[in-house]
Amino acid sequence: MRRARRKPRGADRAPSPETSRGYRIFQVFNALILAGVVVVTLYPFVNIVAQSFSSEGAITAGHVNLVPHGFNLTTYKKVMSDSEFWQNYRNTVLYTVLATAISMVLTTCYAYVLSKKHLKGRKVLIAIALFTMFFNGGLIPNYVLVTDLGLRNSVWAIVLPNAISVFNLLIMKSFFENLPAELEEAAAVDGLNTYGILGRIVLPLSKAVLATMVLFYAVSFWNSWFSAFLYMDRSSLFPVTVYLRNLIAGASGGTDQSAASDAALQIASNIQAVTIVLTVLPILTVYPFVQRYFVKGVMLGAVKG
Repeated sequence: MRRARRKPRGADRAPSPETSRGYRIFQVFNALILAGVVVVTLYPFVNIVAQSFSSEGAITAGHVNLVPHGFNLTTYKKVMSDSEFWQNYRNTVLYTVLATAISMVLTTCYAYVLSKKHLKGRKVLIAIALFTMFFNGGLIPNYVLVTDLGLRNSVWAIVLPNAISVFNLLIMKSFFENLPAELEEAAAVDGLNTYGILGRIVLPLSKAVLATMVLFYAVSFWNSWFSAFLYMDRSSLFPVTVYLRNLIAGASGGTDQSAASDAALQIASNIQAVTIVLTVLPILTVYPFVQRYFVKGVMLGAVKG
């Protein structure tokens, strides 16, 4: 009788998902789709940067795509040589840092309180927060309130009315609810009070969601301009967004282009592009340092299925 041939070792094993043909095809399509998303996302910003360095004629003729045409720094020189621009820029940094710090303290404390299911009146506090998410007093009542409180022409007119974002509050609340209750119970047995548990146990475990909330608040306050435009009368108190808004209004408000100078036409043609670049640049600089916490923080605070 003939001996049965032995099958090679591993012949009966199914191919692993990582080496299967279907998985490789999925990787190719996934890479192509993600590359397309990156191109679609980056193209408008690269185009804006190219316009900010291009000449007025090239922009008007529509020749600017991804590369600057007729390299020109007139608008940048005009904006960055103005001492008021740098003063307003410092104001923006001050307002953003102060407002973000206050918002983080208030949001963290409020979210930690709402995460305690045994708290009496918890549902009422949640309902109050949700009510403000869908209903607002309106522009005129808010203006009257800020004026009566004596907050006009001060940083508090920007900080206090927008101190707590209900969206951020709910994310932090959900995150705190998912922390193991045993950790807080053990800390309480060791003698820590509520503030000690929050400061020494909860917050060190919440770096991801805290970094995410800092990014959300900082971007919101950095880009905000309407509150300052509404509640401030002195240009020395404006944030840089209001300064650039006024610059756009002045450049685009010219009536007779034939009588305008070449410098004025250049500023009017790419002032919006320069505005976008100067406004978004600091956020782009800071974002890489908190990006690794971003997805993790949002997912940890999400609803678990």
